[in-house]
Amino acid sequence: MNQPHRQKVLSIALPMTFASVSIPLLGLVDTAILGHLEQVHYLGAVAAGSSVLTMFFWLFAFLRMGSTGLTARAWGADDHSRCLELLAQSLVLAALLGSMLVIFQAPLLTTVLNLIKPSDEVRLLAFEYCQIRIFAAPATLGTLCAMGWLLGLQRAKATLLLVLLTNLANIGLDFLFIVGLDMNSKGAAWASFTAELFGFALALVLVAIQLSKMNGSINRPHLYQWPRYRELLRVNRHLFVRTACLVFTMVFFTAQGARQGDSILAANAILMQLLLLVAYTQDGFAHAAESLTGHAVGMNNLDEFYLTCKEVTFWGLGISCVATVAYLLFSNSIIAIFTDLPEVATATQLYWPWLTALPLAGLLCFTADGIFIGTGKTRAMQDTMLLAAFGLFLPLWYFSRPLGNHGLWLSYLSFLAIRSLLMSGMFIYYSHQSLWAPHKT
Repeated sequence: MNQPHRQKVLSIALPMTFASVSIPLLGLVDTAILGHLEQVHYLGAVAAGSSVLTMFFWLFAFLRMGSTGLTARAWGADDHSRCLELLAQSLVLAALLGSMLVIFQAPLLTTVLNLIKPSDEVRLLAFEYCQIRIFAAPATLGTLCAMGWLLGLQRAKATLLLVLLTNLANIGLDFLFIVGLDMNSKGAAWASFTAELFGFALALVLVAIQLSKMNGSINRPHLYQWPRYRELLRVNRHLFVRTACLVFTMVFFTAQGARQGDSILAANAILMQLLLLVAYTQDGFAHAAESLTGHAVGMNNLDEFYLTCKEVTFWGLGISCVATVAYLLFSNSIIAIFTDLPEVATATQLYWPWLTALPLAGLLCFTADGIFIGTGKTRAMQDTMLLAAFGLFLPLWYFSRPLGNHGLWLSYLSFLAIRSLLMSGMFIYYSHQSLWAPHKT
């Protein structure tokens, strides 16, 4: 392996890994604190409520992903003015979409909670949780834009600082509101709301620092001309559909667990948080792939492109193997960290074997996402996700319903595996057809 290139990948991937891991760690802290309260419905409420908000925010995660790839290619082409325009366009879209979530919150929250169908007690608490957090939506989406833009400029340390400080603030506020003020699931919501506002303020400061170091300028009239948004919207359209399918799968998974009782809902929440810990760890290298492959394609340097692809896949495999071994060896200790409720611990142990298989099943799709975002091959991401979600996950769930929650986990494992296979196939196709270079797209 090319040692200088490995160092280049790690210089972005390691800060982004720490940044990415802090995101599921926040969910794990919420789960651990609430999992030790006397009533299981508090954990169930945050599991259901956070799933709803995750659905809304992930639907607009294209604001980060689209910004990263486009900014990386503009940066590689040394087009500073385009970099600045992309930042401004993304923030405009974030303000519009975030405001729409706030305005239409009541029907949106009611509709999604009706689909999940938690118990009445969990539903009331989940609705309260969502109503508090959703008012931070414009700030949350604005932070995503700033993160994507900074990452596209290969400013991984700034992105790390942003994510880490925001999530540390959230964890501290969790202890204050949940434990100190005894606010339970409502306290978790206020902690997240406050931390999201803090994160956006910090994002603006970091962006301002970077702007002071750049040349170029924004043609302000362009911000009011929708044709200027065409490239960003094209990429974002594919990413929106892809993410909508992913969110649908996650919400459907949560809903099916909720219909089997609060204990199953809570156990699935713990297992999913542990899977997300692995996924977000691998995301550090996927983020490096977004930035470096986009930069390489912007310079039309395919040698650097393939070096990056090999490097991030190598590290992703290592992360998956370590996670699998850890989950195999330390299941009892890990479960004890998250809950001392007997019914939840028993259910978590029962479905634990599925968790041990998930990191390797999702390895290639996690890595490929970064490569395809960076190079702008977002149509392939959309199409493979549609096929995996509606061509495999839903039919397999339907026919495995007699297996109960085991059937649900079997469907999700297969969903990750087929995504990995399909994305790998598309990578091979683009490589054989020489379709990575800009003049071939």
